[in-house]
Amino acid sequence: MSDDDVKKELERLRNENAALKKGAATGITMKVSEKGGLSVYGMGRFPITLYKEQWLKLLDMSDAIRAFIAANEATLKVKG
Repeated sequence: MSDDDVKKELERLRNENAALKKGAATGITMKVSEKGGLSVYGMGRFPITLYKEQWLKLLDMSDAIRAFIAANEATLKVKG
């Protein structure tokens, strides 16, 4: 590797490290998986990975999910 390549790679790694540190402050991060899905980290032990159309379908159901949670408040547990 030439000096320019090493400097560019170092800068890329510094930027990536800064982005990871920034994301760690919020506790929840996202990235594209190897297979092209959207993985959400920080919700539990393992990431939640769905494909784009699955996430969009789930987001479209957000009102129904909130209503279900409200209707089942007494039986649902809270983690933490």
